[in-house]
Amino acid sequence: MFSARRFAASLPVAGALFAFLFPFSNAQAQDSPCEESAEVAVVTSPASPWAGAPLRILVAAEKPLDGELSLIAPDGRVAARSRGQRGGPPYVWFAEVASPGAGAWRATLDTSSSTCGTITKDIAVSARKSSASQAAEGSVWRVHNSWNRATENLYSAWVAKLFDAPLEAEQSWKTWHEVLRNPSRNVLFNHLGAGEDSLTLSLKPDCADFVYFLRAYFAFKMGLPFAYSNCSRGGGGAPPRCNERFDILHPQLTRPAPPPEQAVASAAAPPAPTRIAAPPTNFLQQLFAQPQQVQTAAPTTAPVAPAKPPAPKRPAGVAGYFRAVGDVVHSGSVRAPANSDKSDFYTIPLTQETLRPGTAYADPYGHVMMLVQRVPQTADAAGVFLAVDAEPDGTVTRKRFWRGNFLFANEASLGSPGFKRFRPIVRENGGLRTLTNAEIAKNPDYGDFSLEQSQFGAEEFYDRMDEVMSPEPLDPTRAMMAAITALEEQVKTRATAVENGRKFQNGGRGEASMPDGPAIFATSGAWEDFSTPARDLRLLIAIDVVRGFPDRVARRSDRYAMPFGRGPAGVQAQLQSALASELAGRTFSYTRSDGSAWTLSLKDVMDRAADLEMGYNPNDCVELRWGASDGSAEAATCTRRAPAAQRAKMTDYRNWFRERHWPHA
Repeated sequence: MFSARRFAASLPVAGALFAFLFPFSNAQAQDSPCEESAEVAVVTSPASPWAGAPLRILVAAEKPLDGELSLIAPDGRVAARSRGQRGGPPYVWFAEVASPGAGAWRATLDTSSSTCGTITKDIAVSARKSSASQAAEGSVWRVHNSWNRATENLYSAWVAKLFDAPLEAEQSWKTWHEVLRNPSRNVLFNHLGAGEDSLTLSLKPDCADFVYFLRAYFAFKMGLPFAYSNCSRGGGGAPPRCNERFDILHPQLTRPAPPPEQAVASAAAPPAPTRIAAPPTNFLQQLFAQPQQVQTAAPTTAPVAPAKPPAPKRPAGVAGYFRAVGDVVHSGSVRAPANSDKSDFYTIPLTQETLRPGTAYADPYGHVMMLVQRVPQTADAAGVFLAVDAEPDGTVTRKRFWRGNFLFANEASLGSPGFKRFRPIVRENGGLRTLTNAEIAKNPDYGDFSLEQSQFGAEEFYDRMDEVMSPEPLDPTRAMMAAITALEEQVKTRATAVENGRKFQNGGRGEASMPDGPAIFATSGAWEDFSTPARDLRLLIAIDVVRGFPDRVARRSDRYAMPFGRGPAGVQAQLQSALASELAGRTFSYTRSDGSAWTLSLKDVMDRAADLEMGYNPNDCVELRWGASDGSAEAATCTRRAPAAQRAKMTDYRNWFRERHWPHA
């Protein structure tokens, strides 16, 4: 117990994580909210604060506390203060001083209004910057902390702060490092004092990479274990399967070994050209330099014994390690079956307590997102979950949970979709291992493994999420407006993707090669970066959801606070009228082929749903991609068509979009 309610002022290991669980004193009254532990965790950044560098403090509590966080200067002046964020757990406070003076600072979390008293932490700010600690021998970063309730809550709090913004704000970034290199968002920016945030600039993660990279980034800054598995993508009626796991204590083992037949063929083949790295001119070039090929000597006629494989090499720093991770993980890594202990994730029950920032969402058809915030239900508005994802073109966007964005289908061949948390990693016998599902279920720091989602059909899943987001019955009109807003956000996100395709066309890089069959949804190269088949299929589903919302209210009237004296049929008619008016009044603009702007309404998009079934090809002009009709003033600026062979394939694949059916590879 910490009867004095004080955070520890320091740890013996330099740069260690200042994070603990703090049970409150048993001396509290029996009816006190502090009778049970509030489980408070805190991190200060930088790890070794110094004068001149911004001083940040992040606090996370498992239980709701009504309190104010203050940063108090050595002269007793309150330099910064912050109220907590709602929508936990965890419940989060953040405060920052841009340029602290040297001396003894103090952070206080005043919870006196809830009889918990004041929790304090002493922070020593040095006059000069200390030398950055080095990674341990054989590892990319030094592992000196453990995953537990405190560090998991701080991870959630860090993610929440990273993407925090008012609900109505549109949040989108061209690349992930725009977020990480924003000190006002990233509490851990330059946390180690080594300028380490310049090392990830050249990385462009896709949706699965993005989820892994965020977890790895936090582990790197905090000295926590990290691991990832080599998983299949699934196919041929089989779900994804995960096999060997690679961890941070053995960074040289970052990729699966080649299959035996490849090794035999390699041994029998003539020697491959030697690759010699270009001389680096600076550290970043050394990290990302591409090898150059030089001529080899002619092979001799004498038999060549199989060459001994070279010893595995350690990745070139943190950025090199991230690249190795990105080369292995993919969406199948997140869709592995829920009953498997070998996957990197485990499934959880659907509750407000379990759906925390940092929780991943596995789309059954190959997309991955991450929760970043829960906005609680109020008397005037439905509850909302917000998530972020990364698209193949590198953009990162915040979006709402709703069935237009979060697809769900329980089919054994697709693996296990739904919400999942990273599997805990523990240090044991000098190595690292992950907890099994059974161990997670019994672990007091976790205890949230569940197969519940695996037993849901689509309607059961969405109904359950509605109950979690908004436990109280919803006003039907406000609920429909929230759905329209979610559709609007989805349309505007598509506008960004289509604009990126227009810029690709203007870049003179030639046409994007179109793959065959289901590969149009998951491939590589320019098609992956600039086509929108997956996004458009989701948009079509979203259009159906909004169009059918009045009917859903009539069908599920028990979920809504129906106006007094109005039956389901009357409310349905009122909603249909309001829907038409709202769709016509919400507009957006896109840039046509000649650079001019054209404005469309959401009603236009709804009316063009059939045309959008053929609007995903980046080789078509943007006017066609938005469904402009031939001969219209809108289409007059169109000067580009996809090749006839590609249009023929799109016609063959059109039923996938018309029937809202995701094809299986």
